[in-house]
Amino acid sequence: MLYFEDFATGSVSDYGSIAVPQSDIVAYASRFDAQDFHIDPDKAKASFVGSLIASGWHSCALLMRLVAEAFLLDSTSMGSPGVEEVKWLRPVRPGDVLGLRWSVLETKESRSRPEMGLVKFRFELLNQRGEPVVEQNNWVMFGRRGSGFEAARGDWLKHEAAYEPPLAASAVEPPAGQTAPARFFEDLVIGQTHELGSLVFTPEEIVAFARSFDPQPFHMDEEAARRSSFGGLCASGWHTAAGWMAAMVSHRRRQEAALAPGAAPRLGPSPGFKNLRWLKPVYAGDRITYYSAVADKRPSFSRPEWGLFFHHNTGVNQKGETVLSFDGCVFIERRS
Repeated sequence: MLYFEDFATGSVSDYGSIAVPQSDIVAYASRFDAQDFHIDPDKAKASFVGSLIASGWHSCALLMRLVAEAFLLDSTSMGSPGVEEVKWLRPVRPGDVLGLRWSVLETKESRSRPEMGLVKFRFELLNQRGEPVVEQNNWVMFGRRGSGFEAARGDWLKHEAAYEPPLAASAVEPPAGQTAPARFFEDLVIGQTHELGSLVFTPEEIVAFARSFDPQPFHMDEEAARRSSFGGLCASGWHTAAGWMAAMVSHRRRQEAALAPGAAPRLGPSPGFKNLRWLKPVYAGDRITYYSAVADKRPSFSRPEWGLFFHHNTGVNQKGETVLSFDGCVFIERRS
């Protein structure tokens, strides 16, 4: 069992590998990021990248799975408050084999909770050529020695890292009223906010996501969750973020439907995001409504036919509490 005191600043470790077949890429994206370049090999040829690639959110979920296997399930982990930054450095393509490298950047004791300490990590996902495809910096909370932490017993890793949605998966509920048409880079209005849609997090879906990507007891088992600091079954933070992406894609489809076929501007991939905060747990039965606001935009100098727009995103539960926020960025087509 690893406690807060066992993580030494400056240490670097490597662990394992996960193969990423095309079927896994399509299965994840079909539920959470159903853009053509993630789900359709033929349509992907005409995309920004030119071939089928995994969703960036999928690569983050795979990184989480490797972290769980490597040490998190054998530790006094108490969850994470969020992620400072994620960089999607290279596409993850069908057939890639991904491994994990983690570095301890900093440790500090908690002033408000003496039974706990925080460890700042740099996590890197490397492909079979040793090239970094994802870089992630974030803090994780761990119990200290003598804190009375007891690990929940269970075969948490019996399911492989291949997403299998439950039979009755919740659909994204669109907001009331009409959705404005999709806009080219030049027409984006800084400060404009869009309601993307809502998603109900059922116990079945929370467990289905967690067993593949974040198999910590408080995401997997109701009794273990009740005994944890969360007090009940709650969704993986990566599941909450994936719900935002699913709502965004649903919103995008409605935007495209408001225009003539082929008239909507194309979207490209995202280079990453910053300031991801999991502000409150998402419990079984919660209904999360997602929003996105245009924060800024600038032309792309390397690809003049494209622009970059920056967006601030939130998720709000049925009580009006913000459970998720982050700052993202994505390529969008400019007018010819």
